[in-house]
Amino acid sequence: MFDKKDLIRLAKMEMPFGKYQGRVLIDLPEAYLIWFANQGFPEGRLGELMALALEIKINGLEGLIEPLKRTPTIH
Repeated sequence: MFDKKDLIRLAKMEMPFGKYQGRVLIDLPEAYLIWFANQGFPEGRLGELMALALEIKINGLEGLIEPLKRTPTIH
């Protein structure tokens, strides 16, 4: 289960490593997230958020996250 703040985190948090370092999590390519799903997502919050990003993309719900990119950051 995820917290509603996780949706804002998806819109704000940047990928901390790899090919797409610096890109906001919700903007990671679906193929990249699928690769992680097959290999294993990172441990902890990052992995949970990446899995959530994949679910949102698979279900075509990225539009729900777009307005959140303009909201203040939540820590």
